[in-house]
This record gives sequence, C-alpha cells and structure tokens, in this order.
Amino acid sequence: MSVTQSTLKPPASLSRSAAAANAAAASFAALTEKLSYLNNEGLEMVRRAYRYADEAHLGQLRNSGEPYITHPIAVAAQCAEWKLDAQALSAALLHDAMEDCGISKTDLIERFGIQVADLVDGLTKLDKLEFNTREESQAESFRKMLLAMARDVRVILIKLADRSHNMRTMGDMPRAKWARISNETLEIYAPIAHRLGLNQTYRELQELAFQHLWPWRHQVLSKAIQKARHRRRDLMQKVEQEVSASLAKIGLKVRISGREKTLYSIYKKMDEKLLSFAQVTDIYGFRLILPNVIDCYTAMGVLHQMYKPVPGKFKDHIAIAKLNGYQSLHTTIVGPSGLNVEFQMRTEGMNLVAETGVAAHWLYKDNGSSSEANLGNKWLQSLLDIQDETRDATEFWDHVKVDLFPDAVYVFTPKSKIMAMPRGATVVDFAYAVHSDVGDRTMAAKVNGEQVPLRSELRNGDIIEIITSTVASPNPAWLGFVRTGRARSKIRHHLKTMAHSESQELGEKLLAQALRAEGIDQMPALEGEHSPLWDKLLHFTGSKTQGELLTDIGLGKRVASIVAKRLATLLSDTGLKPDALLLSRERFTAHENVSQGSVTVDGSENASVQYAACCRPVPGDAIVGYLGRGEGLVVHTDQCGVAQRLKYKDSERFIAVEWSDEPTRTFEVAAVVTVSNGKGVLARVASAITSAEADITHVLMADEVSGQEALDLRFVFSVRDKAHLDAVLSNLRRVPAVLQAQRVVSGVGR
Repeated sequence: MSVTQSTLKPPASLSRSAAAANAAAASFAALTEKLSYLNNEGLEMVRRAYRYADEAHLGQLRNSGEPYITHPIAVAAQCAEWKLDAQALSAALLHDAMEDCGISKTDLIERFGIQVADLVDGLTKLDKLEFNTREESQAESFRKMLLAMARDVRVILIKLADRSHNMRTMGDMPRAKWARISNETLEIYAPIAHRLGLNQTYRELQELAFQHLWPWRHQVLSKAIQKARHRRRDLMQKVEQEVSASLAKIGLKVRISGREKTLYSIYKKMDEKLLSFAQVTDIYGFRLILPNVIDCYTAMGVLHQMYKPVPGKFKDHIAIAKLNGYQSLHTTIVGPSGLNVEFQMRTEGMNLVAETGVAAHWLYKDNGSSSEANLGNKWLQSLLDIQDETRDATEFWDHVKVDLFPDAVYVFTPKSKIMAMPRGATVVDFAYAVHSDVGDRTMAAKVNGEQVPLRSELRNGDIIEIITSTVASPNPAWLGFVRTGRARSKIRHHLKTMAHSESQELGEKLLAQALRAEGIDQMPALEGEHSPLWDKLLHFTGSKTQGELLTDIGLGKRVASIVAKRLATLLSDTGLKPDALLLSRERFTAHENVSQGSVTVDGSENASVQYAACCRPVPGDAIVGYLGRGEGLVVHTDQCGVAQRLKYKDSERFIAVEWSDEPTRTFEVAAVVTVSNGKGVLARVASAITSAEADITHVLMADEVSGQEALDLRFVFSVRDKAHLDAVLSNLRRVPAVLQAQRVVSGVGR
C-alpha cells in the first residue's frame, strides 16, 4: 500500500458531511439539552461564559464560513458528554478567548473565578513568546499544558475535546496543514487519550488522523471492510445467536454488541507485520456487557465450551487492570468457517471506564468537588516530579515522551509510582533509578509477580519488585547489560570501592605468607610498640597508610616478599629474631607449593582475584597465582603457556595457590569439537553439552568452505570442576557426528 501522498485526493464527502454535522450540533440550544445534570447556579455560569465568548469572538469566522463560536460550543458539548462540571464547561467555551481575543487572565478571574482562569490559561499556547525553533515552541506549549493537566485533569479533557472537533472539521482547513496536524494528533494527543483511558476519543483521533494523512489508503481499506462485512454478515449473526441462546439457557442476563477493529489499527497491523488484508483475521468481535464480575467469568467458560479458544489470546484485565484503569476479559475463539472472533466481557461500570477513562470519574463525584481526589492516576503526579528535575522544556518533553512513544518504557514500583526508563533498560537499571542503595543490594527481582533474571528488559506497564539483601553486592557482569549512565557509574563506583577492600585483605594475607617465609609467625600490630616500625616501613615503600600498602600488595603494585624482607630487617633491629624452625619448614616446603601460607580460592572472590582467560582453570586443575601489576591475583593452570613465559621473566611475582574443598560457583572452560559437516550437527552437539548439565556461554563456528567434510566448533561452557569437564567431553565423543572433542588452553579457544 505504498502510495505517493501528492497524488491522493481527499474523500469526496469528507469536508461537506463533517461541516454539516458539526454545524447542526454546534448551537447553544443543542448544548443546553445536554446540561440537565447541572444545578441552576452551574447552568447560569455556563450561560455567562457563552455570552462572554460569543461577544469576544464576534466577527470571527472558521474556515468553513461558520461563526467561530460554533467551535467552543462543540468543544463544550463534548465535555458535557463526559459530565464535566460548570467550571470545565465554562473554560471550554472560553478556551480560545485569551489566545485569539486578547482577553487577560485577570479579566477571567474577575468574571469567572480563579479555577476557570487557570483552566483557560493551561490551554493557551505561548505564541507571544519568542523561541529559537518551532520544536522549542511546541515543547514549551506541551510542557505548560501537561503541567496544568497534572494539577487539574480537566485541562487535558478540554484539550482533547478541542482537538477532536478540529480533526472532525479539518476538511475545511488548507490541505497544507493536514499532514502536520494529523501527525501531531497521532504522536501526541491520541497517545495521551489512550494513557488516560479515553479509548473512544483515542480511536476517533486515530481514525480522523489516518483519514486525513492517507486518504486513499483509508478509502481502500474502508471498501475492503465493507465487502468483508457483507460476506461475513451471516457468520457473525450465527455466532451472536448461538452465544445469546447459550447464555440465556443458563439464565445470564447479557447485552451483546458487535465491534470491529478500526481502520487505523488494521492498517498498522498490516504495515508492521507486512500482512495483506486477507491475512488479518481478528477484525470482528463482540462485547458482552454482564451484571457482575462472576458473570463475566461464567460467560467466558460458556464460550470456551462452545468454541475452540485460540491459544495465547486470553487476557484477564479484570484481575489485573491496565495502567489506565481498563478492565475486561478478552478471549478469541475459532468460529464458523475458521473465522477468528474476539469477545470482550465486562460489567456496565467497566464499560463506562473503558470508553471514557478518567472522564468516567465525574459520574461518581459529588457536585462541585475537585476531580483530582477521584482521579487516582499516578501518571499525572509524575509529570510534576519530572518538572522538579528539569526546568528545560525540551528536556521535560523528552522525559514525558517515554510513555507516548516507542523508544522508551514506563514501569511501576509495587507502590504504583511511575518511573520512566529508556527502552532496553533492565531490572538493574530500574533498581538504581529507585535508589543507589537499592541497586547495590539487589539480589533478585520480580516482574508482574514472577521472578525474572536481573538482565530482563523492562516493558511498558511492568510492575517491578526488587528483592534486596544486606549481603548482596554489584556484580561486574551487570556492566555488560545495563543501559543507563546512572546504573553504570554506580556499579563502577561500588566495584572500585569493593576491589579496594578485597585487595587490602588479599595484600594482608600475602604479606603474612611472605613474613612466614622470613621466619616471622605474626604480623606486628599497627599500634603500640611497633608503631615506629610501621612508620619506617611506610617511609621505605612511599605509602601513606598501612591500608594503602596492603592494597598495593594485593593489586600486585608491590611484591610481598620484598616488603616482608624489609619488615623482617626492621623487626630484627628491634631485637625480634626469626623463628629458625618456622624458617626451615617454610623454605623446605616452598618448592612443593604446600606452604601453610598459600592462598585458597573458591570463586567467590570479585575484583581481587581473576581467573586467566588464556587457560580457564577449573577446580581440580593444578594452579599457580601471578601477582600482576595493578591486576591483583591472576590464577593460571600450572601448565599454561602464558604462565610459563611469565614465570621465566618474573618468577618472584608467583605465589602458591590452591583450590578450596567446596568451590562456590561454576567456572568457564573452552573446548574445540571437530564434527562431520552435516545438517543439524550444531544442535546435536549443543544438546550433548547441555544434557551433561553444562551451560553454554559462547559458540563460534568457522566459516564453512564448500565441500568441506569436517568443521571445528568452538564452545565456552561452565562446569563445576575437572571431573564435570571430563564428563562433558565424554558425552560429546559419544555423538556420532563428533570426530574429536578436547579442551583448549593458552588462548586458542575463543
């Protein structure tokens, strides 16, 4: 349906029919017929507002040639459909008075009170101010309108009524304005209407924008719908009769109404999923209005007994309402001739809220009471919170757009606070957005009540619950998937602080080990009689504090044996001689790497201990430790080629390392699997690895050469220990297509 817009013509009856319909409705007499819910005082206020607006707009005409006052009357009539109060109706009649007629806010306050004046002011554009760009002007206008809306939702209701009437009469406007106004409607006003639950207005705005933005496409789809409707009329009537009869048989009172997808929603589905019209199967549906909630579930059960439900198409928005308050049961069934038919089941109250959203609250409020108390929509309050963070209009609008445009998402805390997150943001990003302490102590998370991985991406409407623990801390792996700068900087800061603490502990352990090799059993205390000794040692090393010295040792910036020799010399000067027995025992066993001072590793270490990627040691391997300069302790297998070269150049930086009896996690290992080239080989090899309870973290397959009989598949997977690795390799060798499977070390594997 790619049609050049310049060649399109508007629907022939578009301008005339819309103008005629609105001219008939836009008279004050027609408006007063809708105001029976107002008391005499309210009715008089609306009459005064009408007279004042009529006088202010005297002589002004709309593009259709009608008196301008017909537009404010039509806007007020729409507000009356929502049963808004006299103040809102007066503001609707006066909404263009400040902008077009030069009337000041002070004039309105004197005549109609501060609330009406504030409503009108919130609706007034800022054309009198100078802006650098049109975008900046538009952003400031929306900022003002949205902030006024956050304080009083009647502002946006009047604005949406205003936009609806302008869209209905757009045929009278110059064609050059159609695209801009229609795009603005689709991108801003329709999403706001949807966000506030004004679904009837939302659908109308989309349809009118579609009709004026792509008239020819609208016409083609409209004709296609009419033909399909005619062809399937008998089928739909049959479904309706069968459902009515079945529900009547069990005594359920129900009001059934047919419903049809809007043309715009059909067009969007075709465009996004690259479907033809014939491939869109869920065009038709029915709405069942029932007396109470139990009846809704009963009716759904009856439907599922009558027809086969379509898997994955059942949604319970009664138990879990949408963010805008929408409640309904949805299910799609396979009807006669394989026709998919959607059913929505709801009560009268739910139907009212579903169609009019926040506007439905006026039907329940006390006369003259503030609408804010009944709104209960946290999104409006969040606009004020965003305003507190930035006073720049463009930045404010960028924040607000996260809920209206697809490049960002809005999520909820368990207490219903709305938080704007960039699209692609994860649970960890959310935790840090709540508070840095929450992010640092994150242990697990639930999304919509179900536990999920911390790397799970957020979606619009998710309710996120962060589970924290006092012993939890940031994981360096988080940096691989977080999206926000705040989360990234907080994680890095915490890891840096944590690495400092761990490196100090490691440095203390290494220095104690080196002192034992010098025959000193106990490290001298910092305070007391050995305080001057530490001062001399710090002067020798150039460190400011004992903590800094130990951290430098743990990071490999200083060699523990050199510091220990100096410390032993200083102790000897004070008269403390080395223990000859300890000295001989340490030196005798040092070459066997069984010294009592060796460092034990179990995988729970963070930044202070690294496991070399060249050889990927696992529990059960013979290992050695290398104190890299500034890297902390790096653990290698003792047969690793890289470690052998380092030992030749820098042997004094190697220390004894041994595995703990109970490692705390799995360890990655690399393997190369040579296979016979054939269909499905990769899947069979991967299955052999996972069936041996190993988790695959990386796969690399060499480029296939035509006619090549054998391929090398390179895997990185996690195992518990060397015995587990041997079991995985044995499992692989049993696969018929596998020619060879072996572990890879010294950087060959990845």
